[in-house]
Amino acid sequence: MSAVLDSLEAAFREGLPAARCERPNAVVHGCHLDVSVAPDEVVEAARILERQGFAIDAITGVDWIATAEFAVVYDYFHLTAREHVVVRTRVPRDAPELPSVAGVYAGANWHERETHEFFGIRFRGHPNLTPLLLPEDATYHPLRKDFTGVA
Repeated sequence: MSAVLDSLEAAFREGLPAARCERPNAVVHGCHLDVSVAPDEVVEAARILERQGFAIDAITGVDWIATAEFAVVYDYFHLTAREHVVVRTRVPRDAPELPSVAGVYAGANWHERETHEFFGIRFRGHPNLTPLLLPEDATYHPLRKDFTGVA
């Protein structure tokens, strides 16, 4: 058992009691702790991880078109313990919005912009969701499974 993960799980139980924490096989799943939270809990999850010495590595989306949802996946790593944590949440495809974690991790800024750009997921409170790679006037999101191309 990892003391870092034990401490982190205790912090989640205290701060976000509804969060679901699982310890998968890290070799198979690529993370040491997999946490599921409600969309409005991602900022508190980020605060808990920051207080426990974790840094943010990536944020991305997954289009679950069959269930009309997007998963938003946050990857974190511990600076010294070499532990990896994934935080997951789901938002509806017809209203894909959740709060920004850029106020906790400044480095989340461009990850959220990219996720917004390619999936159309909005991050409330983000200072600037303009595209990074697509044209500024793009009205499409090319990583959505129903994307058919640019006319």
